[in-house]
Amino acid sequence: MGSAYERVLRPILFRFTPEAAHNMSIRALQIAAACAPGKSLLRAIYHPGSRSPVKLWDLEFPNPVGIAAGMDKDALAVDGLFALGFGCVEVGTVTPLPQPGNPKPRLFRYPQHHAVVNRMGFNNAGADAMARRLARWRKQTGPHAPGILGVNLGKQKTTPLEEAAGDYLKSFSILADYADYIAVNISSPNTPDLRKLQGSDYLGGILRTLNQANGERVGSGKRKIPLLLKIAPDLDQAQVEAIVGTVIDCAWDGIIATNTTIDRSAPFDELENQGGLSGQPLRERSNTVLRQVIKVADGRLPVIGVGGIETADQMKEKLDAGASLVQVYTGFIYKGPGMVKGLLQG
Repeated sequence: MGSAYERVLRPILFRFTPEAAHNMSIRALQIAAACAPGKSLLRAIYHPGSRSPVKLWDLEFPNPVGIAAGMDKDALAVDGLFALGFGCVEVGTVTPLPQPGNPKPRLFRYPQHHAVVNRMGFNNAGADAMARRLARWRKQTGPHAPGILGVNLGKQKTTPLEEAAGDYLKSFSILADYADYIAVNISSPNTPDLRKLQGSDYLGGILRTLNQANGERVGSGKRKIPLLLKIAPDLDQAQVEAIVGTVIDCAWDGIIATNTTIDRSAPFDELENQGGLSGQPLRERSNTVLRQVIKVADGRLPVIGVGGIETADQMKEKLDAGASLVQVYTGFIYKGPGMVKGLLQG
């Protein structure tokens, strides 16, 4: 039968363009959680309560289910997403300066495949705007935040690859005080040549630059921020081995596997061919790369599994493969606000 969201609300939302429906949903969560009664109502209906906490990097995740970057690019609905039960909310991707992203239309849904194609292009209001918002949020929550907050960093579209490390450093310097962990996005297909940063010519420099900044934080009496790298699903075994080796050599803290795919193998060759494909068509490929990363890391590196999670069994696939945590995005679009409860009860 499906949930009330799937039967009633989703058909209404799907009458709007995907980007309009997305913005409406974020705005609705923002408004609902802006007052104590609204937040309490969301929690009463959707929150699964405390179950299956996970401890990683000296952080306590209330449960292993997170919302992936891309859902709340500007940290507008952090309270609302936590009220729905997510153990982790990863905001962004954010760039040092505001940027409009790619021309519209740039978001496409395919209900028959439970899939989405996006070519958003890191549209966001910039690191300073996010920092102001998160500073207010931290002040309101104090030491009792409802979950773990990650911040996902990206490169400005106009920044040359040779200067990419500087972009990540700028955003890190602005946002690290408000994040529980930082994720670096070098794997979106929607910023020209961004995925080239996964190669050895650039990757080590980016990782070492942020390591140095992190060390300087510790030297000034601040806490060390866990650093995670988000990688693409369109990597071969040799590329996976090289990236994992670099992450371990640079003493980074984890890998997020994976971002969206540019693969359009049959039966998905009819889909919009520009942008990243996510949802059920990504599931097998993301699982393959996840297993490769975990095998190469050999227990030296926690991994977050992302891609094609919509059911408890699909979440269990990634956890059984060795993922420490999971994140969802497209599945949330199709399953709705009761998704976390459904996954954990399943």
